Amino acid sequence: MRNTSEMKLTIGHLYPDLLNLYGDRGNIACMVRRCLWRGIRAETIEINAGDSIDFEKLDIVLLGGGSDREQMIVCRKLRKVREQFRDYVENNGVVIAVCGGYQILGKYYRTDAGTIEGLHLLDLYTEQGEGRLIGNIILSSELSDSPVVGFENHGGRTCLNGCRPFGRVLYGAGNDGRSGYEGVIYKNVIGTYLHGPLLPKNSQICDYLLEKALARKYGPVKLEKLDDRLERAANEYICRRFVKRKEQQALWPCLRRCLHT
Repeated sequence: MRNTSEMKLTIGHLYPDLLNLYGDRGNIACMVRRCLWRGIRAETIEINAGDSIDFEKLDIVLLGGGSDREQMIVCRKLRKVREQFRDYVENNGVVIAVCGGYQILGKYYRTDAGTIEGLHLLDLYTEQGEGRLIGNIILSSELSDSPVVGFENHGGRTCLNGCRPFGRVLYGAGNDGRSGYEGVIYKNVIGTYLHGPLLPKNSQICDYLLEKALARKYGPVKLEKLDDRLERAANEYICRRFVKRKEQQALWPCLRRCLHT
């Protein structure tokens, strides 16, 4: 196992000039900072409209959220490099796709204004529903010992079509407000509706993505633990506020571990 001080990760932020509504670039700031605290070099490449994408140079890809119009523009651009993007994903490339970025990974997003053809990278689809699903959200996820917390704001309802969910909803709406699931996991891809941004309040998810990216590039890596008391406090506050006490104790062991340690 190599020394992390010899390692470097390159994070590609796709179309921040278009997919920029919800502050999801904070996820990159979190990944970079947690790398630097461990002595790992981290570089961010912003790829805007008109720029070419070389997925072979990227270790992590972030697709953020945007309006339906911007989503359609981004889809058109990414369809031109769909095969390269698919190869990256199938070769265990790490992707964090939020809201609009999550939706375009699937087959399509059907809206009142028309249907946006997706990238067909994941076997899921999204259809516009009545009203928006807005508010705080809490998940139980296999990727984290602690609950995963965030904020959702989306009009689309996503059907996973049998895909593996990112988590089970403890509080909030999730993918469609009915299934009880939120987001998707496929290989090293996480798609989710969680803003906040997601990673600063969910350090285990951030480290999961970093470890996957490092392992793909350098082989197995065990990241040094950091002092995450502030991150845990943010988690605890949201959970105590929105999840009922009986559910904390009786239904969700991960909440008990988080709230009573």
